[in-house]
Amino acid sequence: VTCVQICPMLLAEVAQREEREIDMVLVVDETEKVTFHSDPYPSLLHKHHSLNAYFTEKQVSKKSKKVSTTMYISPSVLIRLLLVPILAVVAIQLLFVRAVSSVNMTNPYLHHKCFVTLGKYKPGSQYEKNLKRIINEFPKGSFKRGFISMTLGESPDFIVMLFQCRGDTHGPKCRSCYATAKPEFFKRCPRHKGGIIWYDQCSLYFSTIDSLGMIDYDNNFCMSNATKISDDLYNQVKPRHFIDDMIQNATREAKREAPYYMAEEKRVGKETIYGMAECSFDMSQKNCRKCLERNNFYFARCFWDKLGARVLGKSCSFRYEFYPFILPKAGPKYLKP
Repeated sequence: VTCVQICPMLLAEVAQREEREIDMVLVVDETEKVTFHSDPYPSLLHKHHSLNAYFTEKQVSKKSKKVSTTMYISPSVLIRLLLVPILAVVAIQLLFVRAVSSVNMTNPYLHHKCFVTLGKYKPGSQYEKNLKRIINEFPKGSFKRGFISMTLGESPDFIVMLFQCRGDTHGPKCRSCYATAKPEFFKRCPRHKGGIIWYDQCSLYFSTIDSLGMIDYDNNFCMSNATKISDDLYNQVKPRHFIDDMIQNATREAKREAPYYMAEEKRVGKETIYGMAECSFDMSQKNCRKCLERNNFYFARCFWDKLGARVLGKSCSFRYEFYPFILPKAGPKYLKP
């Protein structure tokens, strides 16, 4: 029975009565914690880094209360009482649809870092002119490949820009991520000569230091799921072993024209774990594997007992969840048993 069928009948009945005596029973259930979040699973930044809160919580009282009372309610009030549950159901359905659509469709901001030690540029300076030129000359064909590096100028006005989309993000989605990341970077790091910003589907990096091909050990961070994994599931899945397998699969080929990348899923009992590992396009096979293995070890405590986590950096990134976040056919490499 839908609202379209029943709502007119209910409203007609209300309109026939000026006032109606009803017996109301109000019940507050046991403790219930509700998390509002754009992802099916909320994430928290690792304790060694700072990030805006990802979610808010609403706590309901632990003690159940039952109140019985008789009250007189006007038709307009009763209409509102009837419509509130209906609207609540609609809202829950919309939230569910939004959560389901998060597979490779949402692109939330994740984190940023301004390189304070590189200083700031002045309005009208040669550095600003180089910056505007390198942005204006950004080759549009880079969105199809999903990555680009550009350099311009000489010290102290030398600038390097690196942009890369996630391994399964190309074309219009990659272009859209760049269009979002570029103004947001300059908003969060005004006039800084260097910095990096991460979105779910891309990252954008500026600097005065040419470090292409070298592993960046400084700009890495971890975000883990707030929910802990059960001991039984942890022992079955062994997330670190799953990540190790992804690293080996992602860096199996010695030479590649595209960045090293791998996405896969694994069935464990009644659960399925999904993962992704990738490196920046300037990483060699050796450095890609070294970067991923180092971060898997260094941030182990961040995702030790968590139901999902991701580690992001300038040189390499990986992620695992117990829900699909990459479409199987969206990327060039996807392993499915």
